Amino acid sequence: MSTNLAGRVLEETQVQEEISMDDSLKPKRESGRTVGSVPYMFMWIGDGVNLGNMTLGASLIAAGAATLNLLQTFVAAVVAIGIISVIFALNDRFGYRTGIPYVVQLRMSFGIKGSVISSFLRGVPAIVWYGFQSWVGATALNEIVKVLSGGGFDSIPICFVVLQGIQIVLSLYGFHAIKWVETLASVVIMAALVYVFGVLLNSHSAAIADVWVNAEGTWGLPFFAFIMVFLGNYAAIFLSAADYSRELKTGISDKKRSLLYFSPIFIAYGFVLTIGAMMAAATGISNPVKAFAVIVDNPYITVAVSAFIVIGAVAVNMVANIVPPAYVISLVTKLKYKASVVVTGLLALCSFPWVLVQDSSAQGLNTFILIYSAFLGPIVAILLVEYYVLRRQKVDAAELYRENGDFKGYNPSAILAMLIGAGAAFLLVDIGWIIGFAAAGLSYLLLSKFAFKGSSFKKGTIYEETA
Repeated sequence: MSTNLAGRVLEETQVQEEISMDDSLKPKRESGRTVGSVPYMFMWIGDGVNLGNMTLGASLIAAGAATLNLLQTFVAAVVAIGIISVIFALNDRFGYRTGIPYVVQLRMSFGIKGSVISSFLRGVPAIVWYGFQSWVGATALNEIVKVLSGGGFDSIPICFVVLQGIQIVLSLYGFHAIKWVETLASVVIMAALVYVFGVLLNSHSAAIADVWVNAEGTWGLPFFAFIMVFLGNYAAIFLSAADYSRELKTGISDKKRSLLYFSPIFIAYGFVLTIGAMMAAATGISNPVKAFAVIVDNPYITVAVSAFIVIGAVAVNMVANIVPPAYVISLVTKLKYKASVVVTGLLALCSFPWVLVQDSSAQGLNTFILIYSAFLGPIVAILLVEYYVLRRQKVDAAELYRENGDFKGYNPSAILAMLIGAGAAFLLVDIGWIIGFAAAGLSYLLLSKFAFKGSSFKKGTIYEETA
């Protein structure tokens, strides 16, 4: 297999009409791929070891009782992570083979104009979460500075601007910075969590066993809803899997790439989830930050917990919330990638995260999450049906870059299937992702085969992608 075939085809057709775009959106060459298997795994560990995932584990314990016991929790985790790994490896294949990013991959299904809509559905939520995570991190950074200054400094807005500036600078170095930040975050946070895990086992094992390990739990709807929460947390990331796989060094088989997702996600998610559930069972406190203070009786606990939050926020943003919107901005505005990264950071500053973190805004934030998540399952289903079923992994990759080529305009089948899938997802929110995924995939297949089979969008040569 040749992973640079799309790049070679693009060079051969350079004299023909081609969309004007930044070089960062062109196919990634072998020489430009700097992320090896180990840093790639650390990237996903760094993404998983954050406060949000710990809170997910703590949510299993409510009013001193567990929704799921230990066995049910880990069965749900293994099922969810298995599904995540398979979808990751399936959807990352086009980007890995051709070096093409997600925003260009979308054109294969939605068309050049239609892809703008679907790319925004991934980019806008990422910018909002970028600001949200940064504000949470700034709050923690403010606590650190306040303690170290003896109370002489107290300004979350200043910390927010400083932290955002640091993240923007780091982002300018692209995946070179991401792999080092994620490796550092993984090692530091996992080391801290191993310590906390030891404290929990030594001092609170009886309470944990009574409340969580030996709880009756349920194999009913809450069990499947928990699996959907797992999928929902990764829905946006594996949708844009090509943005990450195009940075991975060549020569790694599909099965090995699946393990590069399953192993780190299982380690990070499984461990962080366990810590969250154990702390909630031991203390009866669902807020991990407050539970930390109870579990680890140390005068420097505020600094330690705050440092964990800051590093976790930066790690999540570097992987999930900066790269996708930067590519979208670069595509739409024709800006260079580094300029797009700066714009992404400035937009995150203007996303009013200080409002989103308030308790009064919780319902509105949940509504926002439900609305955009309903579209993510359908979009990834459409991409998979297009690539594997309709095109059988054979695509003229260079055609994706031509302004008036086979993919000009928009594909009505994709737009309609996305709306059908999103509508179906709202029928039963608890398992909405899988419903939307299935409904959109089937709808897209039927619409493409029958309703719009004569669309000019589908015409053109089919190019064998592998060699």
